[in-house]
Amino acid sequence: MLIDWFTVSAQVLNFLILVWLMKRFLYQPVLNAIAAREAKIAAELKDAAETKARAHQQQSQFEAKNQAFDEQRAALLSQATEAANAERARLLAQARQAAEAASAMRAKALLSEHQHLHTQIVQRTQQQVYQISRQVLADLAGSCLEQQACEVFIQRLRALDPTAQEALVIALKASTADEPVLLRSAFELPAAQRAAIQAALEAAAAQALRLRFETAPELVSGIELSAKGVKLAWSIAQYLDALAASPPAPQPGTERP
Repeated sequence: MLIDWFTVSAQVLNFLILVWLMKRFLYQPVLNAIAAREAKIAAELKDAAETKARAHQQQSQFEAKNQAFDEQRAALLSQATEAANAERARLLAQARQAAEAASAMRAKALLSEHQHLHTQIVQRTQQQVYQISRQVLADLAGSCLEQQACEVFIQRLRALDPTAQEALVIALKASTADEPVLLRSAFELPAAQRAAIQAALEAAAAQALRLRFETAPELVSGIELSAKGVKLAWSIAQYLDALAASPPAPQPGTERP
C-alpha cells in the first residue's frame, strides 16, 4: 500500500494547526481562568483569614473590656456598699448621740424640776416652822422669836473657838465706812436688838464698828454677819437643813440596811 505523503503531511500540518489553535484560543484561556480563579480564591481565603483574625482580636478585646467592666462594676459596687455602711453607721451614731442628748436633757430637766420643787417645799416648810415656832414661843415664853434669835446669835458669837474668833476680829477691824460690817436678818431688827448685837461685836473687836442692817427673808428667822469674807450665821434653816440631810427614821417593823 502506497503512503500518500502529501496527505500525511497535510494531516500533520492540520493537527499542528489544530493544536496551536486549541492552545491559543481554548487551553490558554482555560488556564488563565483557572489561574485567575485560584488567585481569587487565595485572595478570598486570605481576606477570610484576616477577617477571622480581626474578629478573634475584636473578640479578645471585647472579652477584656467585659472583664474590665466587671471588675470596675465590682469595685464600684464595693465602694458603694462601703459608703452605704459608713453612712449607716454615721446615721446610727448620730441618732444614738441625739437620743443620749435628749435623754440627758430630759433627765436634767427632771432633776431641775425636782430640785426646784424640793426647794419650794423646804422654803414653805421653813416658813411654816418659823410661824409655828414664833407662835409657840410667843404663847409659852412670852417673848418674840426675833428676840430669841438675837440672843442665840450673841451667844454663838461669844462661844466661838479662838481660831474662829481671831479671824472674825481681824475681819471686823478691817471693815471700813465704804465696806461696813453687813448684818442680814430674816426680820426687821428692833433698835434694842440692833444695839445689843453691835455692842457684842464692838466688845469682841475692842473698837467702834459701823454696821449695815439688811432684811433677808430667806434666812428663815435667822441672822447672818458678813465682814471681809468671814461669815457668822444662825437660823432655823440650818436646823431644817441638818434635819433634811439626816437619814429618815426606820418605820416600825423595818430594819436599816
